[in-house]
Amino acid sequence: MLVIGIESSAHTFGAGICEGGKILANEKEMYHISTSGMIPGRVAETHIRNAALVIGRAMSKANVKFSDLEGVGYTMGPGMGPCLQVGALSARTIARRLGIKIAAVNHCVAHAEITRNMAHMSDPIVVYVSGGNSQLLRLQGSPRRYHVIGETLDIGIGNMLDTFARGIGLDPAWGSTVEKKAMSGSYVELPYTVKGMDFSFTGLLTKALELANTESSEDLCYSIQETSFSMLCEAAERAMLLSGKDEVCVSGGVAQNTRLREMLRKMAEGHGSRFAAAPNEFNADNGGMIAFVAERMLEKGYYTPIENCTVKQRYRVNTAVVP
Repeated sequence: MLVIGIESSAHTFGAGICEGGKILANEKEMYHISTSGMIPGRVAETHIRNAALVIGRAMSKANVKFSDLEGVGYTMGPGMGPCLQVGALSARTIARRLGIKIAAVNHCVAHAEITRNMAHMSDPIVVYVSGGNSQLLRLQGSPRRYHVIGETLDIGIGNMLDTFARGIGLDPAWGSTVEKKAMSGSYVELPYTVKGMDFSFTGLLTKALELANTESSEDLCYSIQETSFSMLCEAAERAMLLSGKDEVCVSGGVAQNTRLREMLRKMAEGHGSRFAAAPNEFNADNGGMIAFVAERMLEKGYYTPIENCTVKQRYRVNTAVVP
């Protein structure tokens, strides 16, 4: 089944083409934040300008025509409302003009599923780390859903790293800039908060920003990474051992971080378990993962009437069926 998927939950407008589980194209344009962060309305305006361009590039890359499409998927949520609306409108327009079915995809499920399938894992502990979410997930039930067995008690780790980057004046203010600065840093003690399989990042963020006037940015970048990643590893290790799982994967935007992947790999392999992560193209927000999940949803009858294709800013992962 030839499906186009559209992602617009935050800073990225992406369009992917998938057929038979194979991603034929995965194009995107990103909002450039510099040092100012994201204002949802302005990001949405950028998505509107880029939508036709990105969709056209994806169609060209896949070498398909609109008349070839058999389905469309879009990110229903979670995410920033104005940004999600751009993707939903794009998907509804395509579906109406072509008379094809539409699948409303949960953003978190898409991240977890593209990673799980690329890693050929059947039942892993998924460490899902992105801007707005930080969760430990596992598949359960019939129909299958990702159940949350641990999560942040306040903010997502990506949001924490980006806020820290803005606070100390990094340009661009991304977690990836923190990662680069951390390579030459040394450890400074920061608050460490894990409660069972849950964790908290606001105390860590507040203290790191308080120390910005007395400690070097390199040392603080190194320390905030080491502390927050250690918290995730402790919680993931506990989840893995208590559940008896022998597979762990990491997904989401922060999964692009080399140090986080290294720490999780060492943790898993220390218990004789397998660790995996998707290529970074699919850890970052992308339309390919939406197309991948949408194809399976549509093939199994999980489509949404077009009049119900709205957005859910707080679309919890455990309420979405995994096809």
